[in-house]
Amino acid sequence: MQYEFTIQVSPEIAAHPEQLKTVIGGKNGIPPDDIKHIQILKRSIDARQRTIKVNLKLRVFVEEDFIDQPIKLPDYPDASNAPEVVIIGAGPAGLFAALRCIELGCKPIVLERGKDVRTRRRDLKAINRDHIVDEDSNYCFGEGGAGTYSDGKLYTRSKKRGDVHRILELLVGFGATDQILVDAHPHIGTNKLPGIIAAIREKIIERGGKIHFKTRVVDFEIKNSEIKGVTLLNGSTISTNKIILATGHSARDIFELLYHKKIEIEAKPFALGVRVEHTQQLIDQIQYACEARGPYLPPSPYSIVKQVRGRGVYSFCMCPGGVIAPCATSPGEVVTNGWSPSKRDQPTANSGIVVALQMEDFKPFAKYGPLSGMYFQKSIEQQAWIVGGKTQRVPAQRLVDMVEGKTSNTLPVTSYKPGVTSADMGAVLPEFMYQTLQEGFQEFDKSMKGYLTNEAIVHAPESRTSSPVRIPRNPKTLEHIQIIGLYPCGEGAGYAGGIISAAIDGEKCAQACIASLKSKLD
Repeated sequence: MQYEFTIQVSPEIAAHPEQLKTVIGGKNGIPPDDIKHIQILKRSIDARQRTIKVNLKLRVFVEEDFIDQPIKLPDYPDASNAPEVVIIGAGPAGLFAALRCIELGCKPIVLERGKDVRTRRRDLKAINRDHIVDEDSNYCFGEGGAGTYSDGKLYTRSKKRGDVHRILELLVGFGATDQILVDAHPHIGTNKLPGIIAAIREKIIERGGKIHFKTRVVDFEIKNSEIKGVTLLNGSTISTNKIILATGHSARDIFELLYHKKIEIEAKPFALGVRVEHTQQLIDQIQYACEARGPYLPPSPYSIVKQVRGRGVYSFCMCPGGVIAPCATSPGEVVTNGWSPSKRDQPTANSGIVVALQMEDFKPFAKYGPLSGMYFQKSIEQQAWIVGGKTQRVPAQRLVDMVEGKTSNTLPVTSYKPGVTSADMGAVLPEFMYQTLQEGFQEFDKSMKGYLTNEAIVHAPESRTSSPVRIPRNPKTLEHIQIIGLYPCGEGAGYAGGIISAAIDGEKCAQACIASLKSKLD
């Protein structure tokens, strides 16, 4: 027989199935020898009290053998000769849109400005080692998009947007650990993601889809408010009346193109700030209330939100046991982000600490209309490049020094490979942001005693939290409200905020696009 139980145990017991059998048997009157298998359905850590517990939802097999049923991918049909849909961008939204197209009997043609994951690594090395930014191949652009190098955090609050479990199962089918189906805050790891992305690409090609790398779209052909095709950087054109636009939150040239072609877009609020690095040991001590993390606990994350000066100040994309990466997409700018490997075994922890922006903050850039937020964002990144010495060296400051308004005389070694330059964050950030962060860090320390330390280092800026624009679409058909056949999709269009929500939106746009395509064919 099978039973489901919810139980709270110590981390050590949670890590040892035999001990878990004894506890479950004792609590429920089941002889431990009768328990043939324990399947963990959900797992989370409760560190709110001094004694840390692990919450488990379990399926217990009593006098019944467990038959493992590996996750299987859908039976994708051959789409070689099927109707075509053009997808611009091979990030999570674009790739999952392509898979859904094949599943529903259409042939995806994916146009990706960057390179495949293997070749892309050379350009990442060039950023870190030589400070050279390739505007088509970097941490944001290339196969898998920014998601490939955002460390694979899969937690999402977007439960109402679609089937989260379906996306997680697809990722497992393409090579992710099945533990992402169990953990409350699932995570893959930057070292594992490239292989998964390559497996998705291979499946798309195997089933008749096409993926074209180093293929940047520079223009749209539109007639009578209907999409008719695209022009590429090399001057060639592709005719199509169905485009899923999944270019990500950093495709500024696409935002500019839409604006200059008078295709409606809107400015939207987003968040911007800095990336702060502590030792992982300190974060563990604060979060677990211990001198040293035990062998059965993972490196601790943290999540914190405060209200300061009428604005939200909060942690974003926190990376336990991770590193800080240079994520500029054009020469003449500096951008930071963070990621963790699958084991989260680096000695440092980092997190974006960002300030919620308001539309009125973009007034100095009002002449750019709906691109005002983008130019606000861009101006800070360019200022960081200047302050950092016109290289990819990032302006940096010790945390207490920043709060006290002092330039740091020395800086500790950080995980940011291009290097750091001592600078006052006030030389990079607008005054209102600088002051809000100064007060915010003091508030953080009230909740996380020890967070405010001069051994922590601030890097600026963390600026690509989400898209600075929204591309409006019909909520029912998901087509652009103005252009027939254009389906704005994912983070870049303002409808997602991470790998899972972007993948879900990609699937939804593919479904809507194909429904329209098939209705016309019928």
